[in-house]
Amino acid sequence: MSKRVRTAVFPVAGLGTRFLPATKAMPKEMLTVVDRPLIQYAVDEAREAGIEHFVFVTGRNKAVIEDHFDKQFELEHTLQSRGKHWALEELQRDLPQAGQTSFTRQQEPLGLGHAVWCARELVGDQPFALLLPDMLFKANPGVLKQMMEAYETTGGNVIAVEEVAPAEVSSYGIVGRGDGPDEGFRITSMVEKPKPADAPSNLMISGRYILQPEVFTILSEKNKGAGGEIQLTDAMQILIRQQSFTGVKYNGRVFDCGSKIGFLTANVAFALDRDDIRDGFVAELRKLKLL
Repeated sequence: MSKRVRTAVFPVAGLGTRFLPATKAMPKEMLTVVDRPLIQYAVDEAREAGIEHFVFVTGRNKAVIEDHFDKQFELEHTLQSRGKHWALEELQRDLPQAGQTSFTRQQEPLGLGHAVWCARELVGDQPFALLLPDMLFKANPGVLKQMMEAYETTGGNVIAVEEVAPAEVSSYGIVGRGDGPDEGFRITSMVEKPKPADAPSNLMISGRYILQPEVFTILSEKNKGAGGEIQLTDAMQILIRQQSFTGVKYNGRVFDCGSKIGFLTANVAFALDRDDIRDGFVAELRKLKLL
């Protein structure tokens, strides 16, 4: 029987240079889609999947993320005194319980693999989920919950994947597909940004993982890959020789909020899904002659 996944790691140390100057003083993970920060969406997804411990790998100028997941007594008192009980209830519902959050620093920008390695002491010898907050999913149930269902059957390591146009595979990590259904198939290989002619499939790695703790041992060797950084995909390419990897072609849509187009599209898609603002938003889009 597979060990239960109780911990999720969120790498949030990136500089967000593609969103300057907005991210000069504000973490990119705190950029809002409608009225919720990107990091809150990722935590919500993890919580829905049964995660109990939320580990944030931060960097300098990221203290606001820690503040976001803390109680703000002055704000709560003001909401209470003004009778804004609905807002107070929402804040309290989003807040993790005491002791559920941990924060550690990635002191140098040495890549995603290094950020994951920085969480090793907090994760320990247990499987863990890894969520990249830049990748925002619109899915019901959430993508991590879909992956958990596959993990309960297969164990090992699980990666969320989606199809991309064959001409675009050189921009992503790509997996080779073995036998099994879309909701849980065997991954046979992984290649980082292959040429279209060399790609084993058109299934890209989508920023959601369930990984076994042995990945920390591989990452501890600190071998540098593409861009001179410690790459998670390189470590997984070694781990796949030792353990099983399962791919989940999830039901839903992803928005790459690390890009301006993805971020703006996500705002439109999530706004149109909100009963409280949809009609007004559509009316404004019509004024702009976009509908």
